[in-house]
Amino acid sequence: MRKLLLLLVLLLPGYSIRAQQTYVFREGLISGPCHQYGRTALFTDQLAWQLSNGKLKAPAAGTASFTSEKGELNNWQNISADAEGSFAGRAINNGYLYVTYNASKAQTAILNIAGHQMVYVNGTPHAGDMYRYGWMYVPVQLRQGINEFYIRTGRSWGRQGIKAKLLFPEKPVYISVADSTMPFVVTGNDNSQLWGAVVVVNTTSQPLKDLQIQATVQGKTITTTLPEIAALTTRKVGFKMDASGNGASCTLTLINRKAIDTKTIALTTVNNTRHYSNTFISAIDGSVQYYAVSPQANPNGKAPALFLSVHGAEVQAINQARAYKAKDWGVLVAPTNRRPRGFNWEDWGRLDALEVLDIATGSFHPDPERIYLTGHSMGGHGTWYLGATFAGKWAAIAPCSGYPTLMGYGSADGLIPDSPRNNTEQILLRASNPSNTFKLATNYKAGGVYVLHGDSDHVVSVDYARQMKNILAKFHPDFSYFEYPGGEHWYGDTCVDWGPLYQYFRWHTIPADTSVNEIDFSTASPAISSVHHWIRILQQEHPLEYSRVQLSRNASRSAITGTTTNTGILALDLKDVPTGHSLSIQLDGKPAVNYTKKDGDTLLYLHNGAQWTIGKAPVATDKGPLRNGTFKEAFNHHMVFVYSTGGQPAENEWSLSKARYDAETWYYRGNGAVDIIADKDFDATKYPDRGVIIYGNASTNKAWKQLLQNAPVQVTRGKVTVGSQEYSGEGLAAYFMWPRADSKTASVAVIGGTGLPGMRAADANQYFAGGSGFPDYMIFSTDLLQGNTSAVKTAGFFNNEWKLDESEMIRN
Repeated sequence: MRKLLLLLVLLLPGYSIRAQQTYVFREGLISGPCHQYGRTALFTDQLAWQLSNGKLKAPAAGTASFTSEKGELNNWQNISADAEGSFAGRAINNGYLYVTYNASKAQTAILNIAGHQMVYVNGTPHAGDMYRYGWMYVPVQLRQGINEFYIRTGRSWGRQGIKAKLLFPEKPVYISVADSTMPFVVTGNDNSQLWGAVVVVNTTSQPLKDLQIQATVQGKTITTTLPEIAALTTRKVGFKMDASGNGASCTLTLINRKAIDTKTIALTTVNNTRHYSNTFISAIDGSVQYYAVSPQANPNGKAPALFLSVHGAEVQAINQARAYKAKDWGVLVAPTNRRPRGFNWEDWGRLDALEVLDIATGSFHPDPERIYLTGHSMGGHGTWYLGATFAGKWAAIAPCSGYPTLMGYGSADGLIPDSPRNNTEQILLRASNPSNTFKLATNYKAGGVYVLHGDSDHVVSVDYARQMKNILAKFHPDFSYFEYPGGEHWYGDTCVDWGPLYQYFRWHTIPADTSVNEIDFSTASPAISSVHHWIRILQQEHPLEYSRVQLSRNASRSAITGTTTNTGILALDLKDVPTGHSLSIQLDGKPAVNYTKKDGDTLLYLHNGAQWTIGKAPVATDKGPLRNGTFKEAFNHHMVFVYSTGGQPAENEWSLSKARYDAETWYYRGNGAVDIIADKDFDATKYPDRGVIIYGNASTNKAWKQLLQNAPVQVTRGKVTVGSQEYSGEGLAAYFMWPRADSKTASVAVIGGTGLPGMRAADANQYFAGGSGFPDYMIFSTDLLQGNTSAVKTAGFFNNEWKLDESEMIRN
């Protein structure tokens, strides 16, 4: 052990070895409510406003703090932690908890807080523990003397409280296994190349490169080279292991030329008839994720049905799978939503569900006509949402005890407002249109729907099920509805593994495209959902407004008639139209389009204008199914965070801190991992087809010119230009996206400002909240933090050619 400690000193100069110590915060000040974050681009935060404008002063008991919604001035008041170190009570209410630590010298520590939304450490933002797991370990640099911590609290934390402590670990770099992602070792399967993931903590002031993890099971060792771990960060890293020897544990050794830390992690071994977890590398960000399986009982060699089951809030995917008894006619797969709460099955939760569906389809080779979707609670919402979004993908869906939208039932991150109060809110909320299952409800006609809900549910009221029953009754020819008598929110496994529900599934299959002659399909974004049987909506007339296509074709395939809404380019799949066959297409009461199919034709492209005409496929680099905006879309493609080094020291410090803050939030909210690199080290050719997140502006970030010199939105020190419109001052913040010119799929997102006040105003990151809507671009001043919606100077959507369009924007 002495040799290992000495080695650490040699490898990491400037860091002394010490036994781990802990400092628990027990006294503080509290005030609130003073902020409001949620599922929109709009937010208020009086403390963040004070911080961004340089007006935040150290509080004292009895001094003025924030103004209430009624205009009353509140004060800071003393608060003490209980015997367990928890700050609790009614005062913990959408405000801030202020605590301090007097450091005898400048040093690095690990900050661990449970139950908070985020924290400012000496003015630097760090991510919160919204799940209350206590797994958020954040390296922070303490200065000599008083260090200030402003801890943002939520609404309903009073009973649960907030715990905060500083740890002074004995090792500057170490493995943490508290938040591991591990596969089950399944006997009978190939276990020689399994993926796991653990957290590596880097408390040093230097990025760590060329680290390795050796994973040893039963004497078999695999070495995995790790990605770079930025200075003063944690990163969840994947590693390979060979568990073919069915060992009970895996020993992990972290290596930086020589071993610097070792941890042992238990393995779970089951036979292949039991429920199990399997891991995979996610294309979303390159991280290790898992899904759970309830295997088919007594496989008979025939293609099984596939049931995709999406879990409720705070439910692990493996526990979701275990709620189901094995079915002799199908296999059940449960994705994770990236976390037990994750993204409410929207945004990256949606992508996770589709990723697991693709993996399961490739692994279990199910009958393509027997793919089903179900889920409970938040997973019931996921079922309503995924079922409406991907019409035609499911033979039937079965939401159990679920709420239909985040507009009616907001969950932890709040509601999506159901109606705008002004033009600014209208264009911002338009970015949330893909979440509105009510507007997509007619898509449910594509398959069967079985609604199951307990009639005594006090968590998700049965009124939500009754609401959807009334909606379905207006158009759906084949849905079933059952209220379980006396059923509360959870009345045992029966509330998901319900016999009549699976009997209903047996009766339903996905029809072949050739047998579907009536189409009724809606989407809010072709990049989310564009295909339904033999039609494809490739471009909209107005981005993120609802598009709908209602078509009928005759049995001889000689005529198609119908109507469209907000559809710019429509493609028809011609695979079941014979070569040489003539086809008449009449849409929206306009003159008919006549076409004779040629040999090799697969898609017919129809362009909407004064009349419908036959044309070419849209240019791949234009808006469409591969890339359509919004701002959040840039985070979908294995993103990389690029911070600035070309600005003034304070600007560069903000840029790196903000990139760390977003990486911390992405890790904790989405079990993810991100590369954080300096602009001077960024080379676009080394990151092909990856989303790039730029922090700063054209004056500070050296990567700007590579990626954004042709963007119609330009941010420099002291000025923003949006087309011909110019805004000046240091207090302007910017969120916007722009397509990468060297990619057909990836985009660039900018998070920055014209000066330190504007940059600090951009610190909010509720863009990681599931269902939150952000348009293609949004410029706002620090006054937005005070609740002034007119502080949004401009916001909107680019047109299909990625140009500014006056009809798709607002200006204040």
